[in-house]
Amino acid sequence: MTECSIIANHKSEERYSKLSLAYSTPEEKQQIENAIHNCSCDCSIPPIIYSGDINEGKKMITIEYHDDCNREGGAVFEKILHCLGIKECR
Repeated sequence: MTECSIIANHKSEERYSKLSLAYSTPEEKQQIENAIHNCSCDCSIPPIIYSGDINEGKKMITIEYHDDCNREGGAVFEKILHCLGIKECR
């Protein structure tokens, strides 16, 4: 596990959860994509993944789980954060 400059933001409600990951470089984007691919395969529901621009050259990839009755998305998010070396969300 290595430290990185990716910024994580997490939000959740009853059966919905979202993890947004802000990055600056193509290498960080690739790290995020690899982590999502490697960590989400154990979840029984498919994630909704989208990306966009933020500001000051940063971009974002967002992963959402809808109708997540068993809260599987949270475990996936924990694995992604661990894989990326992120210790806390904002």
